[in-house]
Amino acid sequence: MGLKQAIKNLDAFPRAEEHLLQKTQSGAVVSIVGLVIIASLFLHELRYYITTYTVHQMAVDLKRGETLPIHINMTFPSLPCDVLSVDAIDMSGKHEVDLDTNIWKLRLSSDGHIIGTEYLSDLVEKEHTDTAHKHDGDKDNHEDSDQKNHLHGFDQDAETMIKKVKQALGNREGCRVYGVLDVQRVAGNFHISVHGLNIFVAQMIFEGPIHVNVSHIIRDLSFGPKYPGIHNPLDETSRILRGSSGTFKYYIKIVPTEYRYLSKEVLPTNQFSVTEYYSPMKEYDRTWPAVYFLYDLSPITVTIREERRSFLHFITRLCAVLGGTFALTGMLDRWMCRILDAVMKPNARSMWR
Repeated sequence: MGLKQAIKNLDAFPRAEEHLLQKTQSGAVVSIVGLVIIASLFLHELRYYITTYTVHQMAVDLKRGETLPIHINMTFPSLPCDVLSVDAIDMSGKHEVDLDTNIWKLRLSSDGHIIGTEYLSDLVEKEHTDTAHKHDGDKDNHEDSDQKNHLHGFDQDAETMIKKVKQALGNREGCRVYGVLDVQRVAGNFHISVHGLNIFVAQMIFEGPIHVNVSHIIRDLSFGPKYPGIHNPLDETSRILRGSSGTFKYYIKIVPTEYRYLSKEVLPTNQFSVTEYYSPMKEYDRTWPAVYFLYDLSPITVTIREERRSFLHFITRLCAVLGGTFALTGMLDRWMCRILDAVMKPNARSMWR
């Protein structure tokens, strides 16, 4: 009996007899409010526990010999697809003028609807490629061919090209260029322009560089797959020229990134920052307008790791929140009872008198 009584004395939650308990309307209101608060706080803590958070770490980039994927999705509302070309140059001296990559061009009407599709494995410098084939086929007559080309300016194919492009310009055709470029993992640049045209053809079409409208909308520009929370600063960037033309240059700093999911899956990708520069054309300029993307790689790689809070942390926060709410509602109930008693007792005495 002594041991049982000693254990009972340790009870921190003694129970009162049923007839000693007094239930009030104010207590019921406080109880309902307390239950609502406890339920909402419980759901909030449960959501906080279930959601993941990310931890960022930095280290020196040790990758070598890999390629850099460049995802492009751009619209040129004032240039037909026949005149656009892509060129890529890197710091190693590699100048790619015939990119064999997955590049598509979509012909767009004046209101932006697709009116034609074309797959291009040789999007860049078509005229240069044709000239190269002629050069290989007739090396001995190279100088004579050059003189003849300068005299005649352009052949029948070029005339057909000019008529076709002028008709497209008259119809206010645009072009959407999208796809993936795989370049060396070194600093370099790529640009989209009319540089693939023969200089005489370009002059006949546009009557000078100042009339080449390189207005563009960058729907998407990224350097690898997207991970949760990534923000590419050039997405949905619109640059529309109203007057004379010019050259756009985007200076991009690429940061190699690894995203590690909770499932231990690793997603290698890249994020980047960008600054922009625009150079308007002058009447005497001989260069042709273009949209340049000049990129460089950071020597630091960022690792983003998903993590989830521990169950013990969830239980600790839950006990603190629920216990605090229960204690607060108990204090509120006692205060309300005392206030009501203080108000009701003087009224009862006055009625008795």
